Amino acid sequence: MRLRSLIGLTTTALGMLAAGFAAAQDATPAPSKTLDTVKQRGTLICGVIGTSPGFSLPDSQGVMRGIDADQCRAVAAATLGDAEKVKWVMLAPAQRLTALQSGEVDVLYANVTWTMTRETKSGLLFPNIYYYDGLAFIVKKSTGIADASGLDGGSICVLTGGTGEMSLQEFFTAKNMKYTPVVLAQGEEARAAFLADRCDAYMSDASALAAFKATQGDKADDFVILPERLTAEPLGGAVRKGDERWFDIVRWTHYALVQAEILDIKSDGVDAALKSTNPGVRRLLGVEGDLGQSLGLSNDWAANVIRQVGNFGQMWDRNIIGVDRGMNNVWTKGGLQYAPPFR
Repeated sequence: MRLRSLIGLTTTALGMLAAGFAAAQDATPAPSKTLDTVKQRGTLICGVIGTSPGFSLPDSQGVMRGIDADQCRAVAAATLGDAEKVKWVMLAPAQRLTALQSGEVDVLYANVTWTMTRETKSGLLFPNIYYYDGLAFIVKKSTGIADASGLDGGSICVLTGGTGEMSLQEFFTAKNMKYTPVVLAQGEEARAAFLADRCDAYMSDASALAAFKATQGDKADDFVILPERLTAEPLGGAVRKGDERWFDIVRWTHYALVQAEILDIKSDGVDAALKSTNPGVRRLLGVEGDLGQSLGLSNDWAANVIRQVGNFGQMWDRNIIGVDRGMNNVWTKGGLQYAPPFR
């Protein structure tokens, strides 16, 4: 009798646990205040630098171009179904975090490095790392400087409001070298100062330096990016704390771009992929399952993103010119970009 009672109690307990687990899985996603605001407004407000070649810079027609801009377009496609429904807010480095904290922008894609204090003290969260980068120096070839040791006693152009100033100081202190900082507010100002010989070197993310060098055209070979990397700089999108569903949307939008590249789904191949028998492809594109519903979005959200913006590889190729992907490649090609399972 006692054994029957124990078996009965165990069965009941397991049943309650299973029911609770199923209920948790089927629970309606918590609403997102930010998503509701974006939908009511009809546009996504995205904070970008706006002066950074390859990341965010208006073209000759005034259209914002770059990998940061395309990340914003991807979020707009996921949430509004239209990648062009983006309002751009151009921000100096010192303005970026404040603009997000105050609610001036919905999401930030502005060459922001994910750091511990930015996440723990600034009320922000970083949903993804879309670019693995590192701080570096660029010099004019005519200086004859081949590595950072040649900068001892020199002047360095550096932006204020980011991680660069502290990293620069720590680098020179560790090397027992001296330098004179030339601190500027905007990347455009720093590049102009460097070209005008106001400093011996310009320090920025290696990716930004490579993009800057590429814009010099026939004179690109007159510049040298030194081999040292001062830091590891994981660049991420940023959102405000307190809206977990919005965090999920921005995070999984990036993962959809990455997974699409891994599955070889390109912008012009979405319609064909919708007919695929591959379960992973069908879940990603919303043919099967209800992954969109779990984000508070339509089930074709990822299909909209890929069709309108392309996959992560396409995004890279049209914006980051002449830079080896390295760590920024997908894991199947030896990089660090991969997506958790879409299931």
